[in-house]
Amino acid sequence: MYKGLKSEATLLENLKSNFGFASFKGTQEDIIENVMLGYDTFVLMPTGGGKSLCYQLPAILLEGTAIIISPLIALMKNQVDAIRAFSSEDGVAHFMNSSLTKAAIEMVKDDLLRGKTKMLYVAPESLTKEENIKFLQQVKVSFYAIDEAHCISEWGHDFRPEYRRIRAIINQVGAAPIIALTATATPKVQHDIQKNLGMLEAKVFKSSFNRSNLYYEIRPKVNAAKEIIRYIKGNSGKSGIIYCLSRKKVEELAETLVINGIKALPYHAGMDSATRSANQDSFLMEEADVIVATIAFGMGIDKPDVRFVIHYDIPKSLEGYYQETGRAGRDGGEGKCITFYRYKDIQKLEKFMQNKHIAEQEIGKQLLLETVAYAETALCRRKHLLHYFGEQYHEENCENCDNCLNPKTRFEGKEHIALVLKTVQTLKGKFKAEHVADIITGNSTQSVQTYKHNLLPVFGEGSDKSTKFWLAVIRQAMIAKLIVKEIENYGLLRLSPDGCEFLANPYSFMIVDDQNPEQDENQDTDDFSAGKTSTVDLELLHILKDLRRKVSKKHNLPPFVIFQDPSLDDMALQYPVTIEEMQNIAGVGTGKAKRYGKEFVEVIKTYVEEKEIVRPQDMIVKSVVNKSGVKVSIIQSIDRKMNLEDIASSKKMEMHELLSEIEAIVNSGTKLNLDYYIDGLIDEDKQDEVYEYFREEAESESVEAALAELGEEDYSEDDIRLMRIKFISELGN
Repeated sequence: MYKGLKSEATLLENLKSNFGFASFKGTQEDIIENVMLGYDTFVLMPTGGGKSLCYQLPAILLEGTAIIISPLIALMKNQVDAIRAFSSEDGVAHFMNSSLTKAAIEMVKDDLLRGKTKMLYVAPESLTKEENIKFLQQVKVSFYAIDEAHCISEWGHDFRPEYRRIRAIINQVGAAPIIALTATATPKVQHDIQKNLGMLEAKVFKSSFNRSNLYYEIRPKVNAAKEIIRYIKGNSGKSGIIYCLSRKKVEELAETLVINGIKALPYHAGMDSATRSANQDSFLMEEADVIVATIAFGMGIDKPDVRFVIHYDIPKSLEGYYQETGRAGRDGGEGKCITFYRYKDIQKLEKFMQNKHIAEQEIGKQLLLETVAYAETALCRRKHLLHYFGEQYHEENCENCDNCLNPKTRFEGKEHIALVLKTVQTLKGKFKAEHVADIITGNSTQSVQTYKHNLLPVFGEGSDKSTKFWLAVIRQAMIAKLIVKEIENYGLLRLSPDGCEFLANPYSFMIVDDQNPEQDENQDTDDFSAGKTSTVDLELLHILKDLRRKVSKKHNLPPFVIFQDPSLDDMALQYPVTIEEMQNIAGVGTGKAKRYGKEFVEVIKTYVEEKEIVRPQDMIVKSVVNKSGVKVSIIQSIDRKMNLEDIASSKKMEMHELLSEIEAIVNSGTKLNLDYYIDGLIDEDKQDEVYEYFREEAESESVEAALAELGEEDYSEDDIRLMRIKFISELGN
């Protein structure tokens, strides 16, 4: 007989009578037995393993009320609704949080004092309120369950400071056994959780992290929106979740999917709770096939038949990645986990960390490094993931990830690594990766010349490879912890002790061969613009580039002012044969289409007729109409000569996001006058220098190339972008 248990029925009989299940899953019975015996319990169980039952059944059976600490209001509501569905009494489970009215809170308290409530869900914020602590001291607590316990650890992927106060509050309310549960925790995170909760002696139940039905794949982030639309249309009727890191991207991508005939809804913390709940319910009730969400969506969502989880943005940590991908295939059926990756997104995340406390930066830096290592590995992804969580996977080939099904080529890179380390050592930890790569390739940029690094012995030693190749080698050296990247110090590189040891005693180091040599990782795909894919008609692309050259000479303008490369790529993919169709091409609006489009559509039309090409009109990604409202507002604000910082603030944008919107406006053919802003920011001489560079020297519109030529010491990225906007607006529009 268990402590406080009145029934003589076995646990299995109680499972059947209370929840309708004929058997326990995995270690559930052992966990429940441990809780019933009054011992502290730590549960590490992957998503879909049945964690909730581990505290729900003992809560029903034991005398008193179990207090379940949970991070999300939506999650609490779902759990309470599910428990009430199994009981004839609604009072069996309640939640107490800020969403309740005073009258509702009084009803909850009344049920608790009368002993009707077996489970009370609370957020840690509600638990810290003095009035709630005093009230709960009157309640007989059977045990405390801490769900999503990884929130306690600063090394966890979803750290919440208020979670670290839980132990102190438990001491105030009244001691009782604790069960802590999480779907993701490295050994380090697990120890941190147990130590913080004062339960180092707890019995630990750790299930395997291997979800053999899940397929893991990393794709280069080029044309991500089109790839996603193509994938969803090829898997019609299947449920899926798409994760983005920003609320803005969630809204944009959801609208893009809808306008392309996909039943999709957005979900993020910035939406009002009613809309958020309605969208979540629509997805659960299969009224929508796809939910586009930030990480706020999915915790505790019990939908067993999610068939794909797509990450538009790579997550900040492998714990986050594992938990989010774990929402696919919870019924043991198909579960495709596809992530779009480019290193530029990692650099953005690093920038966001620069203003944080040093300790937080160090943790964030380590978590990001692990994510990069996973994204760029050539080994089995399942093996890599399980090793990260402290579990050994002994199979060499899982036969259910991209690397196992399509192995990447690797080659001996000992000499390449040694050259990178030697260069970083020579520079004494004072320069970034791009500068290191320029020296190795022999790229005599303004910055390299200024520091006289073109005179170094290592200058040009790796000129047989591209800058992109050497940046990839630098990343692999960072993953191996031979190089340290100082995020708080603008990304400067220095050797680690291991790096010094490697230089002294080099050893074999296998490097992943670049499978996408033509892919430009700096290409901006955030506006769902077209990029180079295997379906681009290379013959037509060559014809269009020749035509652009002729048109540019006729107008005495650089070719990129007429149409940028992504626009030509999209033309060679979509075959627009009218001015109206030309307006749907990435980076081409009404103005550009009317000014320069006539000759291009005539050439394309002739080409399509001669080659008897069937055009892929069904795969044209339609642009989101209401985005034009934002653009119109920006144009009006600039016409009123508003400060750009004020415009960005009013639109809830970062400065780089506003500049991207302005670039899209100008690249589509609209003329804007930013002189009022630029004149107050950049000296006239410097303006002339950048203007002349784009007019006479630039081979492309690349900001990176401009900075390399003009010098990063004299100009910021925003300076170059602003001057490029001015240049294209004045000469191209």
